[in-house]
Amino acid sequence: AFDQIIHDVCLQNLNVTFAMDRAGIVGADGPTHHGLLDIAYLRGYPNITLMAPKDEAEMRDMLLTAVEQPAPTAIRYPRGNGFGVDISEKPKRIEIGKAEILRDDASGETAILAYGSMVYPSVEAAEKLAKDGFYSTVVNARFVKPLDGELILALARTKRLIITVEEAYLAGGFGSAVMELLEENGLLDKIKVVRMGVADEIVPHGDPKFLLARYGLDARGIYAKVRETVESFEEWQQAGKKRLKVVR
Repeated sequence: AFDQIIHDVCLQNLNVTFAMDRAGIVGADGPTHHGLLDIAYLRGYPNITLMAPKDEAEMRDMLLTAVEQPAPTAIRYPRGNGFGVDISEKPKRIEIGKAEILRDDASGETAILAYGSMVYPSVEAAEKLAKDGFYSTVVNARFVKPLDGELILALARTKRLIITVEEAYLAGGFGSAVMELLEENGLLDKIKVVRMGVADEIVPHGDPKFLLARYGLDARGIYAKVRETVESFEEWQQAGKKRLKVVR
């Protein structure tokens, strides 16, 4: 199948849409059926577009976009029910490679970049963080390939911390793509990047909620990781000020 995608689709740059069900953690189907590897292997294919909807309304938009896209497209979406959002409007085409800002706290120094099933937990975490005085910008990346490079680079130049959140293996995933973009543009050493995703291990059978919590991929886990990282910045700053006083 791996060879068929490149030989029969990508090489010829054909308008083929891959609808990838059971993306992410799928506890009820056992460890053989977790959809965690797709991002890592699909990113390497030339010509392909990779996207993941945050809800059922965006899923319709992405399907329309894929059908009208004159190139291969993969849409990943989880098993289960939608969020119950309004789908009465006609689907609309999404500009390829364009993310959307869902929460823009310009005063904050953190940007949370998420896609697919991790978008709403990231928004929930950011809302809780704001109540505690930690302000974050939340981006629905929508596209893993191509990335919205313009937006990500702009955030990297104005923030101190970028958190990437994905329901996929970390190795070769969305977070890796973001770090590659920053490195190529000379920004990787100017901002801290923390990648959240599934560790390099076999994920067992289990309730998806339990497994997501295990890997910190729920609102509570995202909240904890952001707060922990920001507070470590503050501790580092305070330690630096003390060292300066001693030197002086």
